[in-house]
Amino acid sequence: MNNYVVMSIMIAFCTFCSLAEARVKTIGHGATLNFSAEGIPEMYRSSFETMQRKCVKCHSMERTVVAISTGRAPVTGQQFNKQAVKAYGIKMMRKPNSDMNKQEIRDVVVLLNFFIDENVK
Repeated sequence: MNNYVVMSIMIAFCTFCSLAEARVKTIGHGATLNFSAEGIPEMYRSSFETMQRKCVKCHSMERTVVAISTGRAPVTGQQFNKQAVKAYGIKMMRKPNSDMNKQEIRDVVVLLNFFIDENVK
């Protein structure tokens, strides 16, 4: 019985610690909620800067952070996974005021997929 209790505590501790480390770091609250640049690998920095500059023309970063953090699009409530990210990328590219080209969309989609992967570790 004692071994069972110890093993359960160890499993719970390891699960909690791995989830705590896997989450994408964020800063701010409400309308100022954003991803922390600190936790973004160098290879994604330019994509992050593009996202910071262009995506906020139509919506706050809060919408994107919430979608990544919860796995649900905040406006529609639909699942926000890699397939949805690709669909949103296509949708955003077609918006007349998005001012984003195909390469920028691809780069941001890759970044968002990285965030999704980090949240499920």
